[in-house]
Amino acid sequence: MNTFKILCPTDFSECSLNALEYAAKLGEKYCAELILFHVPDMDDYGKLFNQVKEDSLGFVKKKMDNLVNEVVLESKDKGLKSCVAVIKEGKTVKTIIDFAEENHIDLIVMGTEGVNDIKTNFIGTKSSKVIEDSPKDVLIVPRKVFFKQPRKFVYATDYLEEDKLAIQKIVDMAKFFDSEIDLVHVGTKNKIIDRALHQTMISEIKPFIRYEKISFVLKTYRDEVGLGLENYLITAKGDILVTLSKKKSWFDQLFTKNLSKKMSYFINKPLMVIKEV
Repeated sequence: MNTFKILCPTDFSECSLNALEYAAKLGEKYCAELILFHVPDMDDYGKLFNQVKEDSLGFVKKKMDNLVNEVVLESKDKGLKSCVAVIKEGKTVKTIIDFAEENHIDLIVMGTEGVNDIKTNFIGTKSSKVIEDSPKDVLIVPRKVFFKQPRKFVYATDYLEEDKLAIQKIVDMAKFFDSEIDLVHVGTKNKIIDRALHQTMISEIKPFIRYEKISFVLKTYRDEVGLGLENYLITAKGDILVTLSKKKSWFDQLFTKNLSKKMSYFINKPLMVIKEV
C-alpha cells in the first residue's frame, strides 16, 4: 500500500500555520508523509536582506527547519511517518501544483484569509487558484479556524456517479475521528423532481458506502445555494464542508456565482474539495 502524502504550503502566516496543524493531525491518522512547502517571494526577501539571496534563503531554511522539528516532536509518536521541508522558487500557484503532481501528493492542505481574501470572486487568490487548477484534493483552512476533531462532515452534491468514490474518501477520513457524515443532496429544481433524484441517489449510494454514521439529507435551494449551505452548516453543526469539483457548473454555482461577504463558512469552517476519484 502506498504511503499517503500531504503537501502543506506555508508562508509563515497565521492562516498557513493553522493549516499546518490540520495537516499534521491528518498526517497522524493516515500515517502519512508530510511535506512543508515554501515558495519564496524573492522580491520581498530582497528588501529585508539587502537583496542578498543566500541570506534570505538561509533565513527561510531555518524557519522551515524549526517548523519541521515542532511537527516531528508533536506528531511523530502519534502516527506521522515523516516530515520534511522543501523550498522551491517559482510562481506560487504553479509551483505548488507542479510539485504535487510530480510527487504524487494525495492531499494539499493550505490556509486562506477567508472572505476578505476571496472578496467577491472565488477565483483569483492563491488558495482558490490551487483549488481551481490542481488535479489533487485540497483542504483549505481559514485563518481563524484552529484544529478540532471533526464531529460532522457535510458533503454537498447535486449527485454524480463519481460521488460514490468521493464519499468513500470522506468515509475513510471520518472513520479516523468516528465522525458523522451528512450527505446533503442540494436540489435546485421543483420538489417532485428533487425528491425523485434524491431517492435515486440513496438507492445507488447506500449499498456502495458501508458506514453507519451517514445521513442522507435533501435540501432545495433554487437561489443562493452557497448561502443555503452556510445556514445548513450552522444549524447542523457541521465542521468541514466537502464537495466534488468534477461538475464545473455545480462548482461554479456553489462558489463563484453566489459568493458574497455574507457567507461566513470561509471564515468559520474548512473546505475540502475532492478532485481525484
